[in-house]
Amino acid sequence: MTAKREHKPIEAMTNMPTKKEISKGAWAPEEDKKLAEVIAIHGAKRWKIIAEKAGLNRCGKSCRLRWLNYLRPNIKRGNISDQEEDLIIRLHKLLGNRWSLIAGRLPGRTDNEVKNYWNSHLCKKINQKEKQSGASIGEESKGEKRTTEKADTVEVTREEKQSSCNNYTGGEESNTSFNVDDFFDFSNEDRLNLEWMSPFLEMDGRFTGMS
Repeated sequence: MTAKREHKPIEAMTNMPTKKEISKGAWAPEEDKKLAEVIAIHGAKRWKIIAEKAGLNRCGKSCRLRWLNYLRPNIKRGNISDQEEDLIIRLHKLLGNRWSLIAGRLPGRTDNEVKNYWNSHLCKKINQKEKQSGASIGEESKGEKRTTEKADTVEVTREEKQSSCNNYTGGEESNTSFNVDDFFDFSNEDRLNLEWMSPFLEMDGRFTGMS
């Protein structure tokens, strides 16, 4: 037989300690003052104990983030210089979205500020530069293509002109040769074949005698 379970009275259940509710949301100036005073005494460590000693209804993580991102005495806010922008861009290429490591190389900057600045400014700026560089590369390629096409057209025109000149003159390598002396050399001609020239020679003599 199974033993019957004993039910605790309702009054005992109501007297059980309830879990402490943790405050969330914006920090009050009084909370910031208490946290800074306790950290000045005990140091920035063991955040759960810091929250308890400060009498704050906050968790240790909330106290740590509040101190690192807002209450540190050497913290820097806004006015990120061009050198810092360049360093953030180069570190992001190397480390990615590891904001705590990036902020660790920027004295006085918090990882939260670096992350927000990247998402709100640098990311858009980099995308615009990439679009502009891509457009300029496209224009350069188009210009090179036009120059190449123009050069090809000029070369074709030269070849056509050279071809027409060769056709007119019989070609550069034409074997046809013409000698004027050979044309008027009649030494090898038969005398009978020269009879057609006799009347012209006689007429030339008459004109010569008249002169």
